[in-house]
Amino acid sequence: MTVRTCAAAAAILASAGCGASSTETATTEAKNLPPLNAQAASMKAGFGTMERLVEAATREGELNVIALPRDWVNFGEIIDTFADKYDIKVNELEPNAGSKRQLDAAAQLKPDVFDLTMDVAVSGAGRFAPYKVQGWQDLPDQVKDPAGGWYAAYGGYMSIGYDPRAVKPPASFADLLKPGYRVALDGDPLRSASAFDGVMAASMRAGVPQPAQGVSLFAKLKQAGRLTEPSKANTIVAWDHLNAARSAHQPDAWKVTIPRDAALGGYHVQAINKAAPHPAAARLWQEFLFSDEGQNLLMKGFARPARTEAMRMKGTLDAEQAAKLPKAPGPPVILTIPQADAAKAYLKRQWAKSMG
Repeated sequence: MTVRTCAAAAAILASAGCGASSTETATTEAKNLPPLNAQAASMKAGFGTMERLVEAATREGELNVIALPRDWVNFGEIIDTFADKYDIKVNELEPNAGSKRQLDAAAQLKPDVFDLTMDVAVSGAGRFAPYKVQGWQDLPDQVKDPAGGWYAAYGGYMSIGYDPRAVKPPASFADLLKPGYRVALDGDPLRSASAFDGVMAASMRAGVPQPAQGVSLFAKLKQAGRLTEPSKANTIVAWDHLNAARSAHQPDAWKVTIPRDAALGGYHVQAINKAAPHPAAARLWQEFLFSDEGQNLLMKGFARPARTEAMRMKGTLDAEQAAKLPKAPGPPVILTIPQADAAKAYLKRQWAKSMG
């Protein structure tokens, strides 16, 4: 990874935000470009061109990201590609932090950008600097804040991964109650967003979550001695990109299915820290993630890019990689904030009691 250092970065950006040199002013007026403003809410308003955004970000020389494990939806390659492409050092802070931890630690760790679950983004919207990427119109309305505070970059479906050598393909979550399935969730549903959504997927009835039914299913597995740890399981309930990545490495030993009656989906959204120490680099990072290149790199990690439909229409979607994604039974059901809040409250009351 190429690393660029720039001792005068802070001074350069401070001056860019407040005023410009006579040379810069003359060039700006001649080209009818706006004065540089690294706090702007769009590339056009703050920089005028991508070239000027790249120049401003390169002068900063660094980007602080948080909660991006390198094996999560291909972020290792994404980070390295961004760093090499723009000659910017990427500081990877607390890769395994959860969404709430990102916001709680922001004042201390000073990340430039966040990668969050939608419910945490909605509750923390006041912490973000509005910014609308160039592909803004390609993003579905239901997965972006109209003011530009947060916006989904990628998503997925809750799925069932299984060892075909040990069990038959499960057609539904109810099948997991049949003999032979040793089942694991991706963590503790009281602490892990992925495990919580696994319980919610098992609770879906006609597109509506029924938390009691999801808890009941896993309680029955626990009572039968068949709810276990991932390392001991032959069946794992997790996001489809995690199960698909495992299947890609072990095609004969691991398969993935998304039950037709439980097409629960979820998105991870991006946001810029209002107090970002590298505001231009933060905006360049978002432009890269939402570019055709960035979206295809996310799909290489088996995520489902938020701009999928627009890219498919334009012919810029990696069709070969798209064909490798687990087959979806239909449009995803996305929990509303009230549904998620009610379900979390129910699990907080009942999960430990039901698990005995």
